Amino acid sequence: MGRAGTGSRGAAGAAQAGPLLLLLMLARPPPAAGDNGDRDVRLVSEQYSQTPQKLSFYSWYGSVRLFRFQVPPDTVLLRWLLRVDAGRGSPCAHLETTVYFRYGAPPVINPLDTSFAPNTSVHPPFLLKMLQANSSIHIHHPAPGDWFLAAHLPPSSQKIEVQGFTSTCVYVFQPDMLVTRLVEVSVLEPDVPLQQTIFTSPSYLKVFVPKYTRELHLELQGCVSNSSQDCPVRLLVGFTSLPRNLQKMLTCADVVGACHLRLPSPPWNQWLQVTAQNMAEARLQVVFSVVVTFSSACRPWMLNTTPAPWNCLNHSCPHPAAILSSLASHALDRSSAPPRSPFCFVSLPVIREDMDVLSVRFRLVDRAWVPIWADLPSVLRLHLNTGMDSGGSLTITLQANQSVIPNNTSVLGCLNAAAPFLSFNTSFTCTTAFFQGYPLSLSASSRKADLVIPFPETDSWYLSLQLVCPQSPGECEQALVPVETTLSVVPCLNDCRPYGQCLLLRRHGYLYAGCSCKAGWRGWSCTDNSTAQTAAQQRVATLLLTLSNLVFLVPIAVSLRRAFLVEASAYAYTMFFSTFYHACDQPGEAVLCILSYDTLQYCDFLSSGVSIWVTILCMARLKPALKYVLILLGTLVLAMSLHLDRLGAWNMMGPCLFAIAVMVTMWVYRCGRRRHCYPPSWQRWVFYLLPGISLATVGLSIYTFLMTDDNYYYTHSIWHILLAGSVVFLLPPREQHTEPWACWQRLPCHYQICQNRREELYTVT
Repeated sequence: MGRAGTGSRGAAGAAQAGPLLLLLMLARPPPAAGDNGDRDVRLVSEQYSQTPQKLSFYSWYGSVRLFRFQVPPDTVLLRWLLRVDAGRGSPCAHLETTVYFRYGAPPVINPLDTSFAPNTSVHPPFLLKMLQANSSIHIHHPAPGDWFLAAHLPPSSQKIEVQGFTSTCVYVFQPDMLVTRLVEVSVLEPDVPLQQTIFTSPSYLKVFVPKYTRELHLELQGCVSNSSQDCPVRLLVGFTSLPRNLQKMLTCADVVGACHLRLPSPPWNQWLQVTAQNMAEARLQVVFSVVVTFSSACRPWMLNTTPAPWNCLNHSCPHPAAILSSLASHALDRSSAPPRSPFCFVSLPVIREDMDVLSVRFRLVDRAWVPIWADLPSVLRLHLNTGMDSGGSLTITLQANQSVIPNNTSVLGCLNAAAPFLSFNTSFTCTTAFFQGYPLSLSASSRKADLVIPFPETDSWYLSLQLVCPQSPGECEQALVPVETTLSVVPCLNDCRPYGQCLLLRRHGYLYAGCSCKAGWRGWSCTDNSTAQTAAQQRVATLLLTLSNLVFLVPIAVSLRRAFLVEASAYAYTMFFSTFYHACDQPGEAVLCILSYDTLQYCDFLSSGVSIWVTILCMARLKPALKYVLILLGTLVLAMSLHLDRLGAWNMMGPCLFAIAVMVTMWVYRCGRRRHCYPPSWQRWVFYLLPGISLATVGLSIYTFLMTDDNYYYTHSIWHILLAGSVVFLLPPREQHTEPWACWQRLPCHYQICQNRREELYTVT
């Protein structure tokens, strides 16, 4: 998939998703028949669908087609029906389609196996490679809420294809979601045994976990069956969420004594699903009772919101003893610290500030830093449950002054969703009941910690911090470490700069962000420089694309010498905008934009079409009035067609083919009237027309079939040279009785002088 932790490379593919996929496919589905052989009336089926989308070859996250589905509560079976429709015909062979699944946020994928930015934590995705046109997947006991599907074709070939010149196949992806959910579920009350009898159909239960629950205890009592096994019951607790599945399973037949399950830090303020299945081979009746017990409420100590006057990141930070002495007046010192019981963590209020789209900042109320003790963890709650924050990146920075962290001590942090991690003193697994958290640490040698989580799941996130002294616990008794935190959600890490652009993408009202990289840079945040261009290569590429346009000075000079002033103006317009468009189109350091990029691109495409248009009309040798009318009308049609679709080849080639038809018609007309081939001179054909047509054909072939992202700087520069060279050969000779540079000879003639000379011709004496 990509980097995890400090950014080491990982692997993503069917090999990693295979065991989980096999478990999901082979798990026994909930039966549709009850104990009496009839259909289970507790289950209902529903189907959901979305508009199919056209698949694209993968180049960056914007080429991925994203789907968002809402799984209703009490769903016991989720089935995805996946279908890919390819265009008919021999060129449209079926390609391998990769489909990713994730709960709570869009999947973070890495098909090109690029590296992530440092300190980016990414879990391998759950994916399915479709080798056939249809496929399906079953997920039992899915988590309710948002589920995302992402699909794409294999990585692109990096070939630049011109629309209309190459045959393309359309691949359309259509997912359908079928759910089987419960309409009748038994509710487990705390400390109240609930008797259940199961035969063939499983028993579905659910329990609500209140806020501040530190531990959930689930126990089976009074289990009676007629089988040889003591208690042939299997319990499934929790939901399935991808790419990670931490659903708890307890088989009571293998347990000696009491059959119970303890879940530390269960998800707060959520319903938890419990499924009991009969494991007896003969499908005998089993009777048992289920009891759920919550540990004593984990009461938070609400920290006083008195502002702190220090910035402990500068060199003037006072000694920790001085901080503790000053904090004593605000009930924050060790003497006023709460006892370990009944409190289990320190709660610090956090304000959420929505800055912009996918841009959120979290800050403490009236405080610049977080006080960290050894007795209790300090917990910050981050509200990311709006449903619109999962399309960005969650960034966390912890920083402390080196002088305030005692030796042989560490500040450990753990970021979890749904519930905080509170067991720093017993273990530091950073794992709650159903979530594997993200660890952080600060010490005297490493006083800064960064963490980046692309596409965080939609939920309430908790950052837990505590001071630990593994070597000498006594040193932590009188220690307090202030830690400054920077918590935010951004669309893209560092805005993908300097070699990328952060773009907002939208699917049915859902917004998410992605980085479009340039200059050979790759990766999720455009930080992978394995194929990047150096600064020298960027300058050379810019010089090639811009200076190659100076070749148009030759057709400009030839046009002026032959008195083709309109054609010379078109070539000058083309040279100017092509030069500055390619100067603005370059990424990184070698870039210069005199206008907006969109304006420069439009003017470059328009000038290229107009140059071809006026050249062909000039070769037709039309009467001046008709020639200028066609030049004006053709320019207006080109402007309209390029506004509709500037990348469509036929929007430009259509008017040019019409001009060629006009030219051929005029040439045939002159041949019939003069009864001689036109142009009449064989030297004109051999030394001008054939070389010009050859240059234009070679340039069009390179532009259409040979241009890729890697050789673009060279092939497109050659295209500029060949286009300008073909114009020099194809321009017709000047009109008879027209002196060379005739347009320059007319410039000194002012209007008044010419008018006087004309009047003298009609003077009567």
